[in-house]
Amino acid sequence: MAVYTEVSDEALRAFLADYDLGELLAFRGIAEGVENSNYALKTSEGGDFVLTLYEKRVDPAELPWFLGLMRHLAAQGVSCPLPVAGRDGIALRELAGRPAAICTFLPGVWPRRVRQEHCAPLGAALAALHGAGEGFRAERPNGLGPRAWAPLLERCRAGGDAVQPGLVAELEGHLEGILRDWPRGLPRGHIHADLFPDNVFFLEEERGTPRVSGLIDFYFACTDYLAYDLAVCLNAWCFEPDLAFNVTKARALLGAYQAMRPLSAAELEALPVLCRGAAIRFLLTRLYDWTHTPPGALVTRKDPLEYLRRLRFHAAARDVGAYGL
Repeated sequence: MAVYTEVSDEALRAFLADYDLGELLAFRGIAEGVENSNYALKTSEGGDFVLTLYEKRVDPAELPWFLGLMRHLAAQGVSCPLPVAGRDGIALRELAGRPAAICTFLPGVWPRRVRQEHCAPLGAALAALHGAGEGFRAERPNGLGPRAWAPLLERCRAGGDAVQPGLVAELEGHLEGILRDWPRGLPRGHIHADLFPDNVFFLEEERGTPRVSGLIDFYFACTDYLAYDLAVCLNAWCFEPDLAFNVTKARALLGAYQAMRPLSAAELEALPVLCRGAAIRFLLTRLYDWTHTPPGALVTRKDPLEYLRRLRFHAAARDVGAYGL
């Protein structure tokens, strides 16, 4: 479910009148995504675009930061959506009672099944993103960082043990250790913070070699430890469908990243706890959605227990050797 707000033809044509994009040729809802309403848009001048209406979970006051970061990254050569401004120079507008923006369309498809060959291009793309973000001065705190985890767990307390008996107590133990061991003073910068496979597009080169053709969905991006972004990716890309950790994928991802931005000794030492933190962050947000989504809602809930298995793996990791380094 990715269209929460319907847009009439009349409203869309009036909206497009503020742009130099020509006539509307095609317009349809995009079935993927869970946060905002997205539409594929084709016009007579400029080709294909994505129209996004930002729903209630996105703070409108933060949208200029997200769009500004995307503009900056695109100018630095990162293949990401470029916000399109109207004739007045403004990209963020309003449509159907929602903040809205048009961005360029990126070719490619996201991998439904992650192969080892995807992981090195991902690592290189992440390092390039981190390097490109250096010149963007404005910062945005990570609203789903360590300070948010205990309050999230508390909001899940009433329904958590219905998901699995003893779950809340186990998460309390993990969280206490994560917050105790959380590193200080690591290199910081602008991170994507949600670079799951469905946010990375690939095109197949000759002989089936994939290359990254686009990074999308920057609406969890923030300013935080750069290595935390790697921890998110290790969780999202390096576990098999049976939730076994694939060290070969991890080695490919980390090796390609380090070829462009070598990790410091402190970052390498902190990697296991950063991975624990990333695992509990996604576990808790999934658990909150699982316990607070009303019956019959047109939203596909994601199983939080998938991240419990990941969290247990990271808790057992003694050093970066567990990740192939």
